[in-house]
Formats: sequence, structure tokens, C-alpha cells
Amino acid sequence: MKTDDLVNLLAADTLPVQRKAAPRRLALALAAGLPLAAVIMLLEGGVRRDIGQAMLLPMFWVKLLVPALIAAAGFAVLQRLARPGARPGASWLGIALPVLLLWALAAVSLATAPPELRASLVMGQTWRSCSASIALISLPLFIAAFVALASLAPTRLALAGACAGVMAGGAGAAVYALHCPELEAPFLAVWYLLGMAVPVAAGALLGPRLLRW
Repeated sequence: MKTDDLVNLLAADTLPVQRKAAPRRLALALAAGLPLAAVIMLLEGGVRRDIGQAMLLPMFWVKLLVPALIAAAGFAVLQRLARPGARPGASWLGIALPVLLLWALAAVSLATAPPELRASLVMGQTWRSCSASIALISLPLFIAAFVALASLAPTRLALAGACAGVMAGGAGAAVYALHCPELEAPFLAVWYLLGMAVPVAAGALLGPRLLRW
């Protein structure tokens, strides 16, 4: 068979890729992972009993919305990295800004608190279980994100894997926030971010192995 004939034959069998394949598949990953994450949260103890009262407090919304914003920013970056050769560009700022905001709130809280209370602001009551719970709740989201990425065409595999962890960790932390009794910014700035960092690190390590195509 001549080379031109082979090229024409291969070209005849190709199908156009949908322009919005990446965001659709990643959205499906979130839709599949969030209910499973909620089930894990419910098995761990469920929604906090005083959720109605907690929703009247500004820090409850900080605790909920900061991880949600990180997850949304991770989604935005990930859909770019799911395409061959794509660069995240300035979209990384969407991930960094909520983290910086939380650190700023924590710094102000610690600076204005009496010295004898600062340790308790950081440690809270649930520091032993918080980060591990967030990582566990993030697991179905992490798996779903990797399945979606494997059906796409990322080329920056470590970055794409890490960003899948950002999306999964942020969404998992937002789900966990419905259960968590802690409301202090220093606690959130340490243990919430540490819990979200677990899937990020796992994604960076697993990306080059599981996303290669």
C-alpha cells in the first residue's frame, strides 16, 4: 500500500473531537464523585447537628467557600491541561488566591489573639482526624478525575495529576466542612490545606504513571 493511500485510509476513520469534551468529562467526574464523597462524610458522622446556627456565622462560609473556590479553580486549570500541549497560564492564580486569603485571615487571627490562645486556634479539637478525613472524602473525586483525564489527552502529566488533586481536595474539603465543628481561620489554614495537599501530592506522583498515552 502506498503511503498516500495509508494516510487517506487513516484520515477517513478519524472522528472530530468535541470542543467541550474536557469540561464535560470533568464535570461528569465531579457529578459522580460528589455523592460518593457525601456518603463517606455521612458515614464518618454526618452533617453537624447545629448546621442551621453555624450557617449564621461568617467563618462557616469561609470554611465552605474557600475549598469550593479552590475546587472550581482546579477544574478551570484542569480542563486546560487536559488538552495536548496546553499551559495553565494565569489560571493558577484562581488556586493561589483563596489559599492566600485563608493564610491572611489566619495571620490576623493569630496576631490579635492572646498568646496563650494561639496554640488552640491552630490545633482546634479535631486536628488528629481533620486532614485524614478530607483526604479520604476526596478519594472518589480523585479517582473520577483521573478516569476522566485518562480519556483525554494531557501532556503535562504531573501537573495534570496534581491539578486533579486540587479539584478533588477542594471539593472534598467543602463536603467535609458540612461536618467539621471547627471555625477558626488558623485551624483551617493548616489542617484543611494539609488535607487538600494529600491528593495534590498523590496526583503529581501518579500522573506520569497513569495518564501516559
